[in-house]
Amino acid sequence: NSGRSMMENSVLLVDDEKGIRKVLRIVLSDMGYHVRTAKNGAEALRLFKEERPPIVLTDIKMPEMDGIELLRRLKKLSPETEVIMVTGHGDMDLAIKSLKYEATDFITKPINVNVLEIALKRACDRIITRQQLKEYTESLERLIREKTELQDHLSSLGLMISSISHGIKVPLTGLDGGMYMLEQGFAKGNQGEIEEGWEIVKQMVERIRKMVLDILFYAKERDMRWERIDALSFAEEVARVVEPKITSAGIEFEKNFDLKIGELEINAGYVHSALLNILDNAADACARDNSKQKHKITFEVKQDKGHIIFDIADNGIGMDDETRAKIFTPFFSLKGEKGTGLGLFISNKIIQQHGGEIIVRSKLGQGARFSVKIPKMQPESPPVSKKESQPARS
Repeated sequence: NSGRSMMENSVLLVDDEKGIRKVLRIVLSDMGYHVRTAKNGAEALRLFKEERPPIVLTDIKMPEMDGIELLRRLKKLSPETEVIMVTGHGDMDLAIKSLKYEATDFITKPINVNVLEIALKRACDRIITRQQLKEYTESLERLIREKTELQDHLSSLGLMISSISHGIKVPLTGLDGGMYMLEQGFAKGNQGEIEEGWEIVKQMVERIRKMVLDILFYAKERDMRWERIDALSFAEEVARVVEPKITSAGIEFEKNFDLKIGELEINAGYVHSALLNILDNAADACARDNSKQKHKITFEVKQDKGHIIFDIADNGIGMDDETRAKIFTPFFSLKGEKGTGLGLFISNKIIQQHGGEIIVRSKLGQGARFSVKIPKMQPESPPVSKKESQPARS
């Protein structure tokens, strides 16, 4: 019996006769079982609810609540509990009825110790087999999950490689053009052509640099360690970083923060980067819009039950339905040749990793609104400490 766990060793013995309880307790203890006893069905149910022993040994004929009724109630509470019935020779109909209610086994009085030990061993074997099956099933589910994740990663890698090869063609073509102009300018001694070619080369190199940094940021295995931070301070920090760039472009920047939003559990650096990407796109949408004299970006932070919502709205060029459907696709850029097409894609991935979502509303010529909704607290997150948010690369 040494191979059995403490849980498998527990037996609840139920009999209305004190003498039988005493004798069977000694016998079961000698077999290596931890024994609790109950004098009737009501007491047995109370003990069972408290301790949940895996094996119950009960007499069939008892006053008030007989063994059959106790069996029914036990199985309702815990279908996997092994219940062994003890019956007299004249109670075979009741014994057979107990099997109908999924009793593990029945033994007859007077109880033969060897027969009792065999019945208990069968019960223990069933418990062990069930546990092994559960572990095997969990292991199989884990393997299937890992295989699915691997397939997803391979698919993502294939998409990434395909997208990179497509996305990098434009800046490489531009780089070739700039280098050609440089060569021609040097060959002809044309300073204007040299300067124009060099400017193109610088622009294309900067674009390739941004693209490579975005790819590395996305490809890196990120440690999503959560920090419990003050949400208002975090929002003010994001605004402080982006406001000079927006206002220097002649765009009005309005902040509207709920002063009672409290704490937020996030990876502050990554969410900081995600919000800056969205704000940067809002500024670009305003800069590219020639249909209005004045442009404005609104940065609002509010809450609902269990969530913080970062609302970023602009009155820039807006998007049609087709564009709006593609904005989170890798290498689809809203900035034309200036963008890498990875900013919003990465932002969306970051927010999804936080259990949140980005909702986009936009009409062509009427601006856009990005609502970033994040749970205030992350489920099953590791221990966190309050600290100042450190912005990631935007």
